[in-house]
Amino acid sequence: MAIWLSLCGVVVILSYLLGSFPTGYIAGKVLKGIDIREVGSGSTGATNVLRTLGKVPGGFVLLVDCLKGVFAIILVYVLFKFAPNQGLLPPTVDVIIWQPWLVTLSGLSAILGHSKSIFLGFTGGKSVATSLGILLAMNWQVGLATLGVFAVVVAISKIVSLSSISGAVFVTIFMVIFQQPLPYILFSLAGGLYVIIRHRGNIERLLAGTEPKIGQKLETEPEQVA
Repeated sequence: MAIWLSLCGVVVILSYLLGSFPTGYIAGKVLKGIDIREVGSGSTGATNVLRTLGKVPGGFVLLVDCLKGVFAIILVYVLFKFAPNQGLLPPTVDVIIWQPWLVTLSGLSAILGHSKSIFLGFTGGKSVATSLGILLAMNWQVGLATLGVFAVVVAISKIVSLSSISGAVFVTIFMVIFQQPLPYILFSLAGGLYVIIRHRGNIERLLAGTEPKIGQKLETEPEQVA
């Protein structure tokens, strides 16, 4: 049992490291020699990269950050696939119970890693793209439904932050509608709340009517993302 718990711990740690991979920061350094945390919103996420570096870098960062979440969950699936064949799965471990909980822990760990990257002094992005990847790997229906909310809101408002917050609000509803296990519902509650908290600066600008739309520059000083 000790070996099994150690393996679970390794998966959670690897998920954090995956989430911590500083895609946006690297893009800023490679393409313009800048620290993306010192421009725009101060976030290393795809939206700030889009505003600062352009559409192609923004799209690339969005894709990679999403894949970080996907691979964090795949790690769990791989563990549960190969552990029984190697005799590493104790007979007392019920896969139906354990796997959703480990998926949830790994997902939360990846989200934390993206926003509090160990490679960037525990700064980072707002975990939206990584959360989407996690949701798609958890349950593609929930992931696509959440993405649908994002797409509709962004098409109407042209404001990415409002779309991200809307997705974070609706994700728990979709988890319930698609009858997902309790750990996944708890993940959606915790992850959604965390994403909203990460957008507190955006919420202030939304209420003040100063939040930029797609294509507009953020004129204010970088918000605190540490």
